[in-house]
Amino acid sequence: QQNESIEQRWDNLQDLANEWLDMFLKHYMGTQAHKTTISYLMDGSLTIERKKEVANDQLLQLKMNFGFRIFSKCFAPVSNYPNQISGLTSWLRADSNITFSIPTKKVSVIGDGSGNANGVAQTDKELQPLRYTYGGGALDKTMFTFDSDSLVSDNNFTTDGTTAQEFTIFEVSKINAVSQSVFGYFEFSTGAYIEMGLNSTGHYTGSVSDGTTLLTKSAGSAGIGEYHIGCLRKQNKSIFVDYKSATSSSNLTDYDAAFDTAVSFENEKFRIGCTQESDGLIPPAAINTRFLDGDFQEVIIYDRKLSDSEMAKVDDYLNKKYRIY
Repeated sequence: QQNESIEQRWDNLQDLANEWLDMFLKHYMGTQAHKTTISYLMDGSLTIERKKEVANDQLLQLKMNFGFRIFSKCFAPVSNYPNQISGLTSWLRADSNITFSIPTKKVSVIGDGSGNANGVAQTDKELQPLRYTYGGGALDKTMFTFDSDSLVSDNNFTTDGTTAQEFTIFEVSKINAVSQSVFGYFEFSTGAYIEMGLNSTGHYTGSVSDGTTLLTKSAGSAGIGEYHIGCLRKQNKSIFVDYKSATSSSNLTDYDAAFDTAVSFENEKFRIGCTQESDGLIPPAAINTRFLDGDFQEVIIYDRKLSDSEMAKVDDYLNKKYRIY
Protein backbone atom coordinates (compact mmCIF):
# COMPACT_ATOMS: atom_id res chain seq x y z
CA GLN A 1 0.00 0.00 0.00
CA GLN A 2 2.96 2.34 0.45
CA ASN A 3 3.17 2.67 -3.33
CA GLU A 4 -0.44 3.79 -3.54
CA SER A 5 -1.37 7.41 -3.44
CA ILE A 6 -3.96 8.58 -0.93
CA GLU A 7 -6.43 9.08 -3.78
CA GLN A 8 -5.99 5.50 -4.95
CA ARG A 9 -6.73 4.33 -1.44
CA TRP A 10 -9.91 6.36 -1.43
CA ASP A 11 -10.92 4.80 -4.76
CA ASN A 12 -10.23 1.28 -3.52
CA LEU A 13 -12.20 1.90 -0.36
CA GLN A 14 -15.14 3.26 -2.33
CA ASP A 15 -15.05 0.20 -4.59
CA LEU A 16 -15.14 -2.01 -1.48
CA ALA A 17 -18.07 -0.04 -0.06
CA ASN A 18 -20.00 -0.37 -3.32
CA GLU A 19 -19.34 -4.11 -3.36
CA TRP A 20 -20.66 -4.43 0.19
CA LEU A 21 -23.79 -2.48 -0.73
CA ASP A 22 -24.35 -4.69 -3.77
CA MET A 23 -24.06 -7.84 -1.66
CA PHE A 24 -26.43 -6.37 0.92
CA LEU A 25 -29.08 -5.60 -1.70
CA LYS A 26 -28.70 -9.00 -3.37
CA HIS A 27 -29.25 -10.71 -0.03
CA TYR A 28 -32.41 -8.82 0.85
CA MET A 29 -33.79 -8.06 -2.60
CA GLY A 30 -32.99 -11.33 -4.37
CA THR A 31 -35.47 -14.09 -5.04
CA GLN A 32 -38.42 -13.89 -2.69
CA ALA A 33 -39.72 -17.38 -3.39
CA HIS A 34 -38.69 -18.61 0.05
CA LYS A 35 -38.85 -15.30 1.96
CA THR A 36 -41.63 -13.73 3.97
CA THR A 37 -40.45 -10.13 3.51
CA ILE A 38 -40.56 -7.50 0.77
CA SER A 39 -37.67 -5.03 0.81
CA TYR A 40 -36.37 -2.16 -1.30
CA LEU A 41 -33.87 0.72 -1.30
CA MET A 42 -35.61 4.08 -1.15
CA ASP A 43 -35.07 6.24 -4.23
CA GLY A 44 -32.48 8.97 -3.85
CA SER A 45 -31.55 7.99 -0.32
CA LEU A 46 -27.99 6.78 -0.91
CA THR A 47 -25.13 9.15 0.01
CA ILE A 48 -21.44 8.38 0.44
CA GLU A 49 -19.36 10.70 2.60
CA ARG A 50 -15.57 10.80 2.70
CA LYS A 51 -14.46 11.27 6.31
CA LYS A 52 -11.32 13.34 6.42
CA GLU A 53 -8.96 14.41 9.14
CA VAL A 54 -9.13 11.11 10.98
CA ALA A 55 -5.75 10.18 12.52
CA ASN A 56 -4.04 12.60 10.18
CA ASP A 57 -5.61 10.87 7.15
CA GLN A 58 -3.81 7.62 8.00
CA LEU A 59 -7.21 5.99 8.67
CA LEU A 60 -9.46 6.19 5.61
CA GLN A 61 -13.22 6.13 6.25
CA LEU A 62 -16.30 6.24 4.06
CA LYS A 63 -19.69 6.89 5.61
CA MET A 64 -22.60 5.43 3.65
CA ASN A 65 -26.19 6.48 4.35
CA PHE A 66 -29.31 5.04 2.76
CA GLY A 67 -32.94 4.31 3.51
CA PHE A 68 -34.02 0.69 3.29
CA ARG A 69 -37.56 -0.51 3.88
CA ILE A 70 -38.60 -4.04 4.79
CA PHE A 71 -42.20 -5.21 5.01
CA SER A 72 -43.20 -8.52 6.53
CA LYS A 73 -45.75 -10.54 4.56
CA CYS A 74 -48.48 -12.50 6.32
CA PHE A 75 -47.53 -15.65 4.44
CA ALA A 76 -45.46 -16.94 1.56
CA PRO A 77 -47.38 -18.32 -1.44
CA VAL A 78 -47.29 -22.11 -1.49
CA SER A 79 -50.22 -23.18 -3.70
CA ASN A 80 -50.33 -24.06 -7.37
CA TYR A 81 -53.44 -23.08 -9.29
CA PRO A 82 -55.00 -24.79 -12.33
CA ASN A 83 -54.26 -21.86 -14.66
CA GLN A 84 -50.53 -22.16 -13.89
CA ILE A 85 -50.43 -25.50 -15.73
CA SER A 86 -50.56 -25.49 -19.53
CA GLY A 87 -53.45 -26.95 -21.48
CA LEU A 88 -56.29 -25.69 -19.27
CA THR A 89 -59.49 -25.50 -21.32
CA SER A 90 -62.31 -25.28 -18.72
CA TRP A 91 -62.37 -24.31 -15.04
CA LEU A 92 -65.84 -24.46 -13.55
CA ARG A 93 -66.41 -23.58 -9.86
CA ALA A 94 -69.53 -23.42 -7.73
CA ASP A 95 -68.14 -20.40 -5.90
CA SER A 96 -67.15 -18.19 -8.83
CA ASN A 97 -68.64 -16.59 -11.96
CA ILE A 98 -72.16 -17.98 -11.42
CA THR A 99 -75.47 -16.73 -12.81
CA PHE A 100 -78.36 -17.80 -10.56
CA SER A 101 -81.71 -16.66 -9.22
CA ILE A 102 -81.51 -15.38 -5.64
CA PRO A 103 -85.14 -16.27 -4.74
CA THR A 104 -85.09 -19.77 -6.21
CA LYS A 105 -81.32 -20.54 -6.00
CA LYS A 106 -81.52 -22.04 -9.51
CA VAL A 107 -78.26 -21.90 -11.49
CA SER A 108 -78.41 -21.04 -15.18
CA VAL A 109 -74.72 -20.41 -16.05
CA ILE A 110 -71.24 -21.28 -14.77
CA GLY A 111 -68.66 -19.07 -16.44
CA ASP A 112 -65.30 -20.50 -17.45
CA GLY A 113 -62.37 -19.49 -15.22
CA SER A 114 -59.78 -20.62 -17.79
CA GLY A 115 -60.41 -17.63 -20.04
CA ASN A 116 -61.48 -19.83 -22.97
CA ALA A 117 -65.24 -19.21 -22.71
CA ASN A 118 -65.86 -22.94 -22.22
CA GLY A 119 -68.55 -22.58 -19.58
CA VAL A 120 -71.74 -24.57 -18.98
CA ALA A 121 -75.39 -23.50 -18.89
CA GLN A 122 -78.98 -24.69 -18.58
CA THR A 123 -81.92 -22.72 -19.98
CA ASP A 124 -84.61 -25.16 -18.81
CA LYS A 125 -85.49 -24.05 -15.26
CA GLU A 126 -86.75 -27.55 -14.43
CA LEU A 127 -83.24 -28.92 -15.01
CA GLN A 128 -81.26 -26.22 -13.16
CA PRO A 129 -79.36 -27.27 -10.01
CA LEU A 130 -79.58 -25.24 -6.80
CA ARG A 131 -76.76 -23.11 -5.39
CA TYR A 132 -76.05 -22.95 -1.67
CA THR A 133 -73.42 -20.55 -0.34
CA TYR A 134 -72.34 -22.96 2.40
CA GLY A 135 -72.60 -26.69 2.05
CA GLY A 136 -72.39 -27.52 5.72
CA GLY A 137 -70.96 -30.84 6.83
CA ALA A 138 -67.37 -31.64 5.99
CA LEU A 139 -66.79 -29.03 3.31
CA ASP A 140 -68.75 -25.97 4.44
CA LYS A 141 -68.16 -24.57 0.94
CA THR A 142 -70.35 -23.15 -1.81
CA MET A 143 -71.93 -26.00 -3.75
CA PHE A 144 -74.61 -27.01 -6.24
CA THR A 145 -77.11 -29.70 -5.37
CA PHE A 146 -78.30 -31.89 -8.25
CA ASP A 147 -81.51 -33.91 -8.43
CA SER A 148 -82.35 -34.90 -12.03
CA ASP A 149 -80.60 -31.69 -13.15
CA SER A 150 -77.83 -31.05 -15.66
CA LEU A 151 -75.55 -28.36 -17.07
CA VAL A 152 -74.44 -28.48 -20.73
CA SER A 153 -71.17 -27.07 -22.06
CA ASP A 154 -71.26 -24.02 -24.32
CA ASN A 155 -68.78 -25.63 -26.73
CA ASN A 156 -67.74 -29.13 -27.74
CA PHE A 157 -65.37 -31.03 -25.49
CA THR A 158 -61.72 -30.22 -26.31
CA THR A 159 -58.71 -32.54 -26.53
CA ASP A 160 -55.17 -31.90 -27.71
CA GLY A 161 -56.31 -32.36 -31.33
CA THR A 162 -53.84 -35.14 -32.20
CA THR A 163 -54.80 -38.69 -33.13
CA ALA A 164 -53.95 -39.70 -29.55
CA GLN A 165 -56.87 -37.60 -28.19
CA GLU A 166 -55.35 -36.81 -24.79
CA PHE A 167 -57.22 -35.08 -21.98
CA THR A 168 -57.41 -34.73 -18.18
CA ILE A 169 -60.58 -34.13 -16.14
CA PHE A 170 -60.74 -33.34 -12.41
CA GLU A 171 -64.00 -33.19 -10.46
CA VAL A 172 -64.95 -32.57 -6.82
CA SER A 173 -68.36 -33.81 -5.73
CA LYS A 174 -70.42 -36.07 -3.48
CA ILE A 175 -72.57 -38.78 -5.08
CA ASN A 176 -75.39 -40.18 -2.97
CA ALA A 177 -76.47 -43.28 -4.92
CA VAL A 178 -75.21 -45.95 -7.33
CA SER A 179 -75.20 -45.65 -11.13
CA GLN A 180 -74.85 -41.87 -11.24
CA SER A 181 -72.61 -39.60 -13.29
CA VAL A 182 -70.88 -36.34 -12.43
CA PHE A 183 -69.33 -35.83 -15.88
CA GLY A 184 -70.54 -37.22 -19.19
CA TYR A 185 -69.71 -37.01 -22.91
CA PHE A 186 -71.58 -39.05 -25.52
CA GLU A 187 -71.37 -39.07 -29.31
CA PHE A 188 -74.52 -40.60 -30.71
CA SER A 189 -73.17 -41.37 -34.20
CA THR A 190 -70.21 -43.47 -33.01
CA GLY A 191 -71.17 -44.47 -29.47
CA ALA A 192 -67.93 -42.98 -28.12
CA TYR A 193 -68.24 -41.69 -24.58
CA ILE A 194 -66.47 -40.42 -21.46
CA GLU A 195 -68.02 -40.92 -18.03
CA MET A 196 -67.07 -40.26 -14.40
CA GLY A 197 -69.24 -41.32 -11.47
CA LEU A 198 -70.39 -44.32 -9.43
CA ASN A 199 -71.04 -47.69 -11.04
CA SER A 200 -73.85 -50.10 -10.17
CA THR A 201 -71.99 -51.33 -7.08
CA GLY A 202 -71.25 -47.81 -5.78
CA HIS A 203 -67.56 -47.75 -6.69
CA TYR A 204 -66.09 -44.63 -8.29
CA THR A 205 -65.42 -45.34 -11.97
CA GLY A 206 -63.77 -43.58 -14.89
CA SER A 207 -64.56 -44.83 -18.39
CA VAL A 208 -63.61 -43.96 -21.97
CA SER A 209 -65.03 -45.82 -24.98
CA ASP A 210 -64.25 -45.48 -28.68
CA GLY A 211 -67.70 -46.92 -29.41
CA THR A 212 -66.43 -50.49 -29.52
CA THR A 213 -63.56 -50.92 -27.07
CA LEU A 214 -64.01 -49.78 -23.47
CA LEU A 215 -61.29 -48.56 -21.11
CA THR A 216 -62.63 -48.50 -17.55
CA LYS A 217 -61.41 -48.74 -13.95
CA SER A 218 -63.19 -48.60 -10.58
CA ALA A 219 -61.90 -47.61 -7.14
CA GLY A 220 -61.34 -50.39 -4.64
CA SER A 221 -63.88 -49.24 -2.07
CA ALA A 222 -67.40 -47.88 -2.35
CA GLY A 223 -67.73 -44.11 -2.51
CA ILE A 224 -71.43 -43.49 -1.85
CA GLY A 225 -72.00 -40.25 0.04
CA GLU A 226 -68.28 -39.34 0.19
CA TYR A 227 -66.80 -36.02 -0.83
CA HIS A 228 -63.94 -36.84 -3.15
CA ILE A 229 -61.50 -35.68 -5.82
CA GLY A 230 -61.76 -37.73 -9.00
CA CYS A 231 -59.35 -37.50 -11.92
CA LEU A 232 -59.54 -39.20 -15.33
CA ARG A 233 -56.57 -38.97 -17.72
CA LYS A 234 -56.34 -40.45 -21.21
CA GLN A 235 -53.28 -40.98 -23.35
CA ASN A 236 -53.16 -43.15 -26.48
CA LYS A 237 -54.72 -46.52 -25.60
CA SER A 238 -54.62 -46.03 -21.81
CA ILE A 239 -56.63 -44.31 -19.12
CA PHE A 240 -55.54 -43.38 -15.60
CA VAL A 241 -58.20 -43.11 -12.87
CA ASP A 242 -57.32 -41.47 -9.55
CA TYR A 243 -59.75 -41.23 -6.65
CA LYS A 244 -59.20 -39.65 -3.24
CA SER A 245 -61.61 -39.32 -0.32
CA ALA A 246 -61.25 -39.05 3.44
CA THR A 247 -61.30 -42.84 3.77
CA SER A 248 -59.69 -44.24 0.61
CA SER A 249 -57.37 -43.61 -2.31
CA SER A 250 -57.01 -45.44 -5.64
CA ASN A 251 -54.58 -45.04 -8.54
CA LEU A 252 -55.65 -47.23 -11.44
CA THR A 253 -54.67 -47.82 -15.07
CA ASP A 254 -56.40 -49.61 -17.95
CA TYR A 255 -54.96 -50.39 -21.38
CA ASP A 256 -56.35 -52.12 -24.45
CA ALA A 257 -54.39 -52.48 -27.68
CA ALA A 258 -57.67 -52.62 -29.62
CA PHE A 259 -58.68 -49.08 -28.59
CA ASP A 260 -59.01 -46.85 -31.66
CA THR A 261 -56.88 -43.74 -31.03
CA ALA A 262 -58.29 -42.08 -34.16
CA VAL A 263 -61.71 -41.67 -32.54
CA SER A 264 -62.36 -38.02 -31.74
CA PHE A 265 -63.97 -36.73 -28.55
CA GLU A 266 -64.47 -33.22 -29.93
CA ASN A 267 -67.79 -33.63 -31.76
CA GLU A 268 -70.25 -33.16 -28.89
CA LYS A 269 -70.77 -31.10 -25.77
CA PHE A 270 -70.13 -32.46 -22.30
CA ARG A 271 -72.54 -32.52 -19.36
CA ILE A 272 -72.25 -32.04 -15.63
CA GLY A 273 -74.83 -33.88 -13.54
CA CYS A 274 -75.61 -36.68 -15.98
CA THR A 275 -74.45 -38.46 -19.11
CA GLN A 276 -76.18 -39.59 -22.31
CA GLU A 277 -76.87 -42.82 -24.13
CA SER A 278 -79.08 -44.13 -26.94
CA ASP A 279 -82.72 -44.73 -26.05
CA GLY A 280 -82.71 -47.92 -28.16
CA LEU A 281 -85.84 -46.95 -30.08
CA ILE A 282 -86.39 -46.85 -33.83
CA PRO A 283 -85.27 -44.36 -34.87
CA PRO A 284 -82.89 -44.05 -31.90
CA ALA A 285 -82.06 -40.80 -30.13
CA ALA A 286 -79.69 -39.65 -27.42
CA ILE A 287 -81.25 -39.20 -23.97
CA ASN A 288 -79.94 -37.93 -20.63
CA THR A 289 -79.42 -40.67 -18.06
CA ARG A 290 -77.74 -41.56 -14.75
CA PHE A 291 -78.56 -38.17 -13.23
CA LEU A 292 -76.54 -37.05 -10.23
CA ASP A 293 -78.18 -36.99 -6.81
CA GLY A 294 -75.57 -35.14 -4.80
CA ASP A 295 -73.36 -32.09 -4.49
CA PHE A 296 -70.95 -30.54 -6.97
CA GLN A 297 -68.07 -28.13 -6.30
CA GLU A 298 -65.60 -28.01 -9.19
CA VAL A 299 -64.55 -29.37 -12.59
CA ILE A 300 -61.16 -28.68 -14.21
CA ILE A 301 -60.36 -29.86 -17.75
CA TYR A 302 -57.06 -29.94 -19.67
CA ASP A 303 -56.62 -30.80 -23.35
CA ARG A 304 -53.70 -33.13 -22.62
CA LYS A 305 -52.70 -35.87 -20.18
CA LEU A 306 -51.06 -34.19 -17.19
CA SER A 307 -47.96 -35.78 -15.71
CA ASP A 308 -48.13 -37.33 -12.24
CA SER A 309 -46.40 -34.28 -10.73
CA GLU A 310 -48.80 -31.89 -12.47
CA MET A 311 -51.78 -33.93 -11.31
CA ALA A 312 -50.42 -33.78 -7.75
CA LYS A 313 -50.31 -29.98 -7.95
CA VAL A 314 -53.97 -29.75 -8.97
CA ASP A 315 -54.91 -32.32 -6.30
CA ASP A 316 -53.06 -30.19 -3.75
CA TYR A 317 -54.97 -27.06 -4.82
CA LEU A 318 -58.31 -28.88 -4.56
CA ASN A 319 -57.53 -30.53 -1.24
CA LYS A 320 -56.35 -27.31 0.37
CA LYS A 321 -59.57 -25.66 -0.76
CA TYR A 322 -62.03 -28.44 0.13
CA ARG A 323 -60.13 -30.46 2.77
CA ILE A 324 -61.07 -33.79 1.22
CA TYR A 325 -58.33 -35.98 2.73
